[in-house]
Amino acid sequence: MKWEGNRESDNVEDRRDDAGGGGGLLGGRSIGIGTIVVALIGGWIFGINPITILGLLSGGSQPSQVQQAPAHRPPADDRMAAFVSTVLADTEDVWKDVFVKAGGTYTEPHLVLFRGTTQTTCGQGQAAMGPFYCPADQKVYIDLGFYETLKNRLGAPGEFAQAYVIAHEVGHHVQNLLGISAKMDQMRGRVSRVEYNALSVRLELQADCFAGVWAHKADQSRHILEGGDVESAMNAAAKIGDDALQRSSGGAVVPESFTHGTSAQRQRWFDAGLKGGSIQACDTFGARNL
Repeated sequence: MKWEGNRESDNVEDRRDDAGGGGGLLGGRSIGIGTIVVALIGGWIFGINPITILGLLSGGSQPSQVQQAPAHRPPADDRMAAFVSTVLADTEDVWKDVFVKAGGTYTEPHLVLFRGTTQTTCGQGQAAMGPFYCPADQKVYIDLGFYETLKNRLGAPGEFAQAYVIAHEVGHHVQNLLGISAKMDQMRGRVSRVEYNALSVRLELQADCFAGVWAHKADQSRHILEGGDVESAMNAAAKIGDDALQRSSGGAVVPESFTHGTSAQRQRWFDAGLKGGSIQACDTFGARNL
């Protein structure tokens, strides 16, 4: 992936030297590409009770107001921080252009780097959840140690796989700005758990598709893709499919419990965005077959 020398975003907050912490689990619905990872194999990798993490998927208390020490920019010589800052900047350029052409305004999200735990407006975030987006404060949170998990434990190496993770979470931000996330939250408690899980799958697959839209437009404008990059992202999508994660946990595959989609579905919708290059290509809620 070609990224070095490109613009870095100013919307990156570095909390990695903060104490973090604070009481309570996440309130509200913080949506993360890594949440299902921990829910299924968290005990194996992180020593965390999967039941605790699964509880986050169905929400909890209302978002809390938190006091957070002032954040600062990452060090200039931090290569990984520079990478995620550059990817974030690229998503800003893409989505700003998409929104402007549609007659709208794109509000840029912030990306927060942390270690272990950190406070969010949705409650306390934990590294064990993987990267996640908090709609209440419009911030993406990531402990960069997740990339080691993605590479070494889940078998999905590569810089473009890492960029896909950021683009997916920014996809949730786009959903938030478009009002899609709010409509999803309105369904909680109105439908059964199985039905809500099915809606969650469509939400997550749409975020995958939006990640593909970013890749399409970024490559069209700045030629960021190199040989093997698309395959790297496809491999990552496959490794974090619900069916793949359930198999890797040693349990049975239970489609009714899926919240993010199968490996094949995640690959299909990322590819739909990559080839279609538009929000219209990402209508997972209107699709008869995922």
